[in-house]
Amino acid sequence: MWYQRTITLSEKPRGFHLITDDIVDKLSGLPPVETGLLHLLLLHTSASLTLNENCDPTVRADMERHFLKTVPDNAAYEHDYEGADDMPSHIKSSVLGVSLLLPVRQGRLQLGTWQGIWLGEHRIHGGPRKIIATLQGE
Repeated sequence: MWYQRTITLSEKPRGFHLITDDIVDKLSGLPPVETGLLHLLLLHTSASLTLNENCDPTVRADMERHFLKTVPDNAAYEHDYEGADDMPSHIKSSVLGVSLLLPVRQGRLQLGTWQGIWLGEHRIHGGPRKIIATLQGE
């Protein structure tokens, strides 16, 4: 069986945000699958999805500091008409990616003990973000 739903995440400040519970909550009405896959596709080019540490929030802060240093807003980008944070946001989105493919067993995501789904919001004012969630399984 295949199921699909569009998830809208509320606007978040620039940085990395743990969204595992948001994803699980917004998919709670779907029929459970015994064995399957959940594909998440973020419909934006200035944000990202990734898996990382789900417990210590300093990891998210350290990641944001690293990316701000590695891909600074004030570099000499040609694509700058949407603001100084736009082109760096596209680069960060490309480096981290906008999709995840996750295993599902007995109706639950199968993540490692310390793994969580992160939204990387790379714009200063990114706005709400949409994710297409496709669940396949039996």
